[in-house]
Parts: sequence; C-alpha cells; structure tokens
Amino acid sequence: MNPITILIAEDHPEMRAGLLTLLSSERDFKVVGQAENGRQAVALASKYCPDIVIMDITMPLIDGLEATRLIMETTASTRVLVLSSHSDDAYVDKAKALGAAGYLVKQTDAKRLPEAIRSVHNGGAFIYPTKPNHPGAP
Repeated sequence: MNPITILIAEDHPEMRAGLLTLLSSERDFKVVGQAENGRQAVALASKYCPDIVIMDITMPLIDGLEATRLIMETTASTRVLVLSSHSDDAYVDKAKALGAAGYLVKQTDAKRLPEAIRSVHNGGAFIYPTKPNHPGAP
C-alpha cells in the first residue's frame, strides 16, 4: 500500500517540527515537503503533488486561504486540510468555499490529526470542532 503523501505548510518552525514528528510516527504517512509561507506551499504542492496539504491560515507572503485557492486551481488531486488557531466559523466557511476538505483548530487533541488526514484522503470532509450546521464532524 502506498503511503499518504503530505506537505506541511506552517510558518512556525517549532510547530512544523512537531507536526513532522507526529506524522512520521504514522506508518501510512510520508511527509514530502515543508513550507514556511504560502507562496512556498503553492510551489511545493505543484512540484510534489502530495495527497494532502496541511495548511496554516496565518502565513507570510500569501496567506493559507489564498494558497488553498491556488493549490485547488493547479493541483486537482491534492486535498487541503486546514490546521489553524482560528476557530471562527467564518474561517471554516471561507476555507471550505475555497476548496479545503477539512479544518482543524490547533487546540485539538493531536490524535485527531491522523484521523482527519485519513478521512480527507478517503474523500471525506473533516471539520473539528464542528457546529451542527457544519457537515464533516468525526
């Protein structure tokens, strides 16, 4: 079975390192790249065509929402899972409207991230935490 390929797009080095450690512990995941800004995320998504991009919203050069839009336009097979400190429903709605398949807040228990990645990779949506009007709750 081929591993799920993942690009991490996160501007904080410590957070990127933590995500890399968490994801590397999963036998069915392979991190193929790391981006520290939105422009780099778009370029690396185009280069590597990962299955999943884990996308922060607040990033330099191009924010994560615009990067999500650009990735959805240029890399059709890639699915975006937003991982953000923003828990406002407006961010969730905007990310979904731009093509994101999932949305997690950074305060979520770490065990949810692998679950979300697998769900999104299998064609599902994953929104956590969720309100009753947001489909995709685990």
